[in-house]
Amino acid sequence: MVTVIAEISGNSLHSVTAQLVGAAGGDATVLCPGGIGASEAATLSGVAKVISVEGDCFSSFDGGAWASALGSVAEGRIIAASTANGREIAARMAAAKGIAVVQDVTSISGNSVSRSIYSGKAVESITISDDTILTLRPNTFAPVDGGGSAAVSTVNQSADVATSVKEAIAKASERLDVADADIIISGGRGMGSIENFSHLEAIADQLGAAVGASRAVVDEWGMSHSMQVGQTGKTVNPSLYIAVGISGAIQHLAGMRSSKYIVAINKDPDAPIFGVADYGIVATWEEALPALADALSNL
Repeated sequence: MVTVIAEISGNSLHSVTAQLVGAAGGDATVLCPGGIGASEAATLSGVAKVISVEGDCFSSFDGGAWASALGSVAEGRIIAASTANGREIAARMAAAKGIAVVQDVTSISGNSVSRSIYSGKAVESITISDDTILTLRPNTFAPVDGGGSAAVSTVNQSADVATSVKEAIAKASERLDVADADIIISGGRGMGSIENFSHLEAIADQLGAAVGASRAVVDEWGMSHSMQVGQTGKTVNPSLYIAVGISGAIQHLAGMRSSKYIVAINKDPDAPIFGVADYGIVATWEEALPALADALSNL
């Protein structure tokens, strides 16, 4: 039996959930936190049943509360998304159940799974039991289509949490998270200043992309850690990754080198980023971004 913990975004089902169901291989049970996206999950091909797990603990995210409520229903092998929320829920649930957890899985074959290690320099193969908890890297597994008609049941599971920590994050826009995006444009020190990231945001709006940043930019300019791509930030796997003014330190490459296509824009022709890029442009951002914006406007 495989249980999929649905990933939600706001008040709807996140698209990565279809990827989790695809990786489950059919006859999956989908748990929907707070009942969000239950009817949508029921239409996914390969879903045997949907359980709407409801309770007051789902009014805001608390990893301990969610893990407790969902874990009381989840059975068999449990699959979640390798997102900030998914990884925390999986780790807490594994600790509570006393079972193994493997994070950031990139392939599954029976009882064998694989994931990248050593900053993406090697692939680790792990043999797992049937009751292991896995988190899967977004945009790695093929999503299932619609056409399903699974039954939906409701379970009330309010978790008793002694302490709840709530984090309020003010967002200027509803821009995509880099961990989930299919297209990412990231900036580094070569952008010159934090104010110049507005040019990356303009390109992102044209592409429907997320905006990322290198560790140097996050540390020195005070940008949100949620934007950081790299070994100490987020590991991403988009179809297209555009690196602007990023030299390509090994810590950054570890978080994005598995992208399907990598485009590097840097004024230094010897920058390490060109070593992993599929396409390279030797230019400053002032030269390259306006030309890119014009080209996109003419599509």
